[in-house]
Amino acid sequence: MTKMKKVALITGGSRGLGKSMAQHLAQKDFDIIITYKSKAEEAEKVVQEIEGLGRNAKALKLDVANASSFDEFVEDVKNSLVKDFDQANLTALVNNAGIGTYISFADTPESVFDDMVNIHLKGPYFLTQKLLPVLSDGSSIVNVSSGLARFSYPNYAPYGIMKAGVESLTRYQALELGARKIRVNTVAPGAIETDFGGGAVRDNADLNASIAESTALGRVGLPDDVGSVVAFLCSEDAKWVNAQRIEVAGGVHI
Repeated sequence: MTKMKKVALITGGSRGLGKSMAQHLAQKDFDIIITYKSKAEEAEKVVQEIEGLGRNAKALKLDVANASSFDEFVEDVKNSLVKDFDQANLTALVNNAGIGTYISFADTPESVFDDMVNIHLKGPYFLTQKLLPVLSDGSSIVNVSSGLARFSYPNYAPYGIMKAGVESLTRYQALELGARKIRVNTVAPGAIETDFGGGAVRDNADLNASIAESTALGRVGLPDDVGSVVAFLCSEDAKWVNAQRIEVAGGVHI
């Protein structure tokens, strides 16, 4: 019997955490579709890296803040599955794409709040909804949250509360999609050395050291720390893990 191919779609997969997720999923024998908003060259480099691991890969353009574009994007996914992967369905979806914001509650304009809603909450909600016919029964969904949904730092309210919403979304999706044996889980990264938020955790030595001191394992995170957990949750190794929030933060603020 021919083993069915596994195809994972990762939003925001051209750099940082999404890139690491794609690499780890490829190592678990997934073919990969990543999305990018504007940096096509970076996305293509990731595609080439995945192909270098012996897997098929494709980069598709997507603006997760623009829900009106999702129907067209889903058609792109369907076409790519048939043309590039010889498949009709996805076996994993990772809602990873996002941006940060740094502003106090008192100073947050409605426009910034709306951006956070559209990118971090409305985007995963309706993109997943639109992709349901493309997701195979028994597939896995991973929604990316943040440690900031559990603990609070000043100036992260618009971002942190959206991620809290994502965690609630995960539980409702797990409940309602269980009839199709679709598992839905949350991964909540702590502070990670990427270019997210202008690369502050990576490039600001004082900030890096301060977070490390607050973390039981004594360092900040790396993309590889998160990518491997996402790949686990998408794989059969996690077949009985459902509706869970896994914080990947080294034990910060225990």
